[in-house]
Amino acid sequence: MSDERRSQGRVTAYIEVLWEGASGKYEARTGDIHSHGCFIDSIGEVAVGETINFKLQIPNSDWIDVKGVVVYKYPNAGFGVRFLSISSEGDLKLLEWLVKVEAYQRQNPK
Repeated sequence: MSDERRSQGRVTAYIEVLWEGASGKYEARTGDIHSHGCFIDSIGEVAVGETINFKLQIPNSDWIDVKGVVVYKYPNAGFGVRFLSISSEGDLKLLEWLVKVEAYQRQNPK
């Protein structure tokens, strides 16, 4: 994976995930996230190019429904997903806000 792809505003954020792919349904969490995708820590099997449906549990809020495509995987560790669609414009704004808050907190620890 190139450094350029990694530098697109990724922040470490552990967000609960419920995802479903060809191999079944799984509970997991994100390892990092940005406004265009995330890394999902999961031992569930996926294929690069596979489309998955999942939900992200935003802290102190509801679940956000997301559709994404698997862009890379690390067997028994997790996989990277590029978002294809998010349930609503409001949910997209909420996700973008979360990424900004997490980035700010990492740059300005208490």
